[in-house]
Amino acid sequence: MTSLQSAPPRHRQDVAPLRIAMLGTRGVPANYGGFETAVEEIGQRLVEQGHAITVYGRTCGKDVPKEHLGMRLVNLPALRSKSLETLSHTALSAAHFTASRRHDVAFVFNAANAPFVPMIRARGTAVALHVDGLEWKRDKWGKWGRRYYRMAEQLAVREADALIADAQGIADYYDDEFHVPTELISYGTRVLRNTPTDAVEALGLVPGRFHLVVARFEPENHVDVIVEGFHRSDAKLPLVVVGSAPYSARYTDAIGAVAHRDDRIRLLGGVWDQRVLDQLYAHAASYLHGHSVGGTNPSLLRAMGAGTAIVGWDVVFNREVAGSAGSYFSSPGELARHVEDVERYPFRFRDIGELMQERARKRYNWDAVTEAYAGLAAKLARGYSTRGISNGRRADSAWSVEQPLSVEVRRA
Repeated sequence: MTSLQSAPPRHRQDVAPLRIAMLGTRGVPANYGGFETAVEEIGQRLVEQGHAITVYGRTCGKDVPKEHLGMRLVNLPALRSKSLETLSHTALSAAHFTASRRHDVAFVFNAANAPFVPMIRARGTAVALHVDGLEWKRDKWGKWGRRYYRMAEQLAVREADALIADAQGIADYYDDEFHVPTELISYGTRVLRNTPTDAVEALGLVPGRFHLVVARFEPENHVDVIVEGFHRSDAKLPLVVVGSAPYSARYTDAIGAVAHRDDRIRLLGGVWDQRVLDQLYAHAASYLHGHSVGGTNPSLLRAMGAGTAIVGWDVVFNREVAGSAGSYFSSPGELARHVEDVERYPFRFRDIGELMQERARKRYNWDAVTEAYAGLAAKLARGYSTRGISNGRRADSAWSVEQPLSVEVRRA
């Protein structure tokens, strides 16, 4: 298992320039989620090191750029469907890839894209698959969607030359289930200092005098639990909720119903202006994080990099990232108590925010993340592969569809 902490210094001189493709995301410029941010941050740094980077993305408008921060962009359409958007786009990307000039290495993001790995590999390209979180834990997929993700994991361990896990809990899962090694490479984040306040004030907010949650409205992100817990609390400061649900009106309506009864809760909807988001993260009294199944979450890292105290869902991935300085909840009542504590002891939680920022600076650094990717690419280009280690059959482990994830982190 490769650890991010052991990554060598930046600008390694022993790695020859490589042709590297990055597939399976919405592409760059990054304006959606963690995968896209990772591609942008890692891709531009690999370009600086002399590598030729091609990023496959989804067509989103008339003026689609051909290049971004030195990365060549290939933008292709996708079906606008919850279950088919990712797969349809990656299928087109893989077909385009096989008809294009050969690349040395491909980084494919999302375990759902495992069925396309053999097509990409047939071009003579080594493939590393970023398996992300345990998608079959998400209620939004339903029975068949969960079965698909379970099948995709089995294909991933058989067909990819390497698996990338962004959290120790995910690495443990693949070790326990399939006895296959992973490359443990987390995300990075930016450290924000002296962040302006004008955008926050333009929203009618007072810096340091509001709580914040940023999440897509999905059951596994527990936005409903957060707003319900806040509604039950005696908090005096407002709760600012950033996010939307492109496929789930019922879940969004339930959150809106609670907010309608409580004038302390402000629903901002989706906010894509990164400057505004930076100010919201940096000037919140606390960041309330309900994500439970996605490994290392970029929103959590972003709040830590902004120096904000964390109140997170009590799950192995969040404890791994935020550590012992974080506060954790698994019910509305626990969330209410933590929010009240933040307001009761503001100086204590500002100190905790500073500890969070220092933890982010040391452990979640994009330069170190890039070095880990560059090192893996070089290793793959030299012929490294984990194919053949596992036949894809699941072990008789404790992991199951019903198993909760609030387990201890296994230390490497």
